[in-house]
Amino acid sequence: MAKYNIGDSRVIESREVSDGVTIRRRRESPDGKRFTTYERIEKPNLAVIKKDGKRELFDRDKLAIAIKRSVGKFFSSEVEIEEMINDIEDGLYALGDSEITSKQIGDKVLDELGSRNEVAYVRFASVYYEFKTLDDFVKILEHQRQLKTGE
Repeated sequence: MAKYNIGDSRVIESREVSDGVTIRRRRESPDGKRFTTYERIEKPNLAVIKKDGKRELFDRDKLAIAIKRSVGKFFSSEVEIEEMINDIEDGLYALGDSEITSKQIGDKVLDELGSRNEVAYVRFASVYYEFKTLDDFVKILEHQRQLKTGE
């Protein structure tokens, strides 16, 4: 895949993506090749407090890789996964804290999965909660069913 210097290209078309915070730009390089770029508003850094107490910067790409690795095949498109990641990230920023725990991230992922795809929810939960037995699966399935029925 060819790489282009964005500064050397010209914008042919700009369009806001459905998430409301990303702009899609069709560009043309000096040699006539066309390509697409996406621009997203940069948000302030979030620090993630890990289980062991260490801190690291929130990494959207790391979150995306983890989600795609564990549940990506249960979604119909990359766009659907990207929308989910946007919703998770927005939810984390909405907490209003500059530091969040890895548990808060996992909980947001589970909330999104629970409303989008039950199989993906259970699969992610099995890793997140470190299931050891079939009873662990049964408990999470019962919990999910209760949430769904409103009991």
